[in-house]
Amino acid sequence: MKTKPYIQDTSSLGYFVGVTLDRFIKSMQDDFPYATGELSQLLRDIALASKIVSREIGRAGLSHVTGAYGHTNVQGEEQQKLDVVANIRFIRALSKGGEVCAIVSEEDDEVIDLQNKTGKYVVAIDPLDGSSNIDVNVSIGTIFSVYRRVTPLGSSIAPEDVLQSGVKQVAAGYVLYGSSTMLVYTTGSGVNGFTYERSLGEFFLSHPSIQAPASGEIFTINDGLTPTVGLGVVEFLNTCKRKGRTSRYIGSLVADFHRNLLKGGIYMYPASSKNPSGKIRLMYEANALAFIVEQAGGLATDGSRRILEIQPETLHQRTPLFIGSKGLVEELMGQL
Repeated sequence: MKTKPYIQDTSSLGYFVGVTLDRFIKSMQDDFPYATGELSQLLRDIALASKIVSREIGRAGLSHVTGAYGHTNVQGEEQQKLDVVANIRFIRALSKGGEVCAIVSEEDDEVIDLQNKTGKYVVAIDPLDGSSNIDVNVSIGTIFSVYRRVTPLGSSIAPEDVLQSGVKQVAAGYVLYGSSTMLVYTTGSGVNGFTYERSLGEFFLSHPSIQAPASGEIFTINDGLTPTVGLGVVEFLNTCKRKGRTSRYIGSLVADFHRNLLKGGIYMYPASSKNPSGKIRLMYEANALAFIVEQAGGLATDGSRRILEIQPETLHQRTPLFIGSKGLVEELMGQL
């Protein structure tokens, strides 16, 4: 009896659906014989919450969840309704999974102690980055960092569980809610991106083994800051303009970072006279993106120190951030 292979070449059809996020996570877990599965489940919990948030964002204009919520967060920033919705979704997902003992969120003043003394992980998260762009339908995102607790299981959480430097991250990632929804993450073995297929309700591997270009032609900064920043940054900007590089600034950190990661570029949010300590939050923004960019071959610095080596002293500590293609970051550092 003649038979034919089940798997056929469908590339000519112009549409290919490959490895799901769940299957990818499982295959990566299998590479570590002593893995017990908690981190894998945690990443699945984040993916589930991101699907729900993506749905809420997609229908925001019709479901009356745009606009201001009427409160300010610990940053002194006016909360948007979707900020609150996203915060609730991620906290619920992370608390129900059982792997997490504590959460640090941009939207909450204090550590969220889940009273889960057997939870092995601490998650730091910006549930919805780019709030000012929500009402005008511009790309926004979620940023997260995962740390392993350092106190013994069975004990209450302590400050040392939470205030850990970025080099101690065991996973980090972001979700971009744009023309498509993408989840990009690393566990320290490269960076992989997954695109959400809404009709199937699944994330599929679309950007395997992401590598940041060694250099690039894009520089990203809020140009309104220029009169208030250091001369070294100003000189670098002038150099970029003389070389004919392209200025691109969306105003959503995830969106700006994602573009530069794929195309090659540098994102800059320096210290200024208004924000002498910088503006980007260290624990749940800078650390996550720094881990990702280094895994992809790029660099991240505050202007003098490697971002991942900064020891946080407070939950909502801010930092200057220069991040992106290695060549551009090194060129900037030579002028600071």
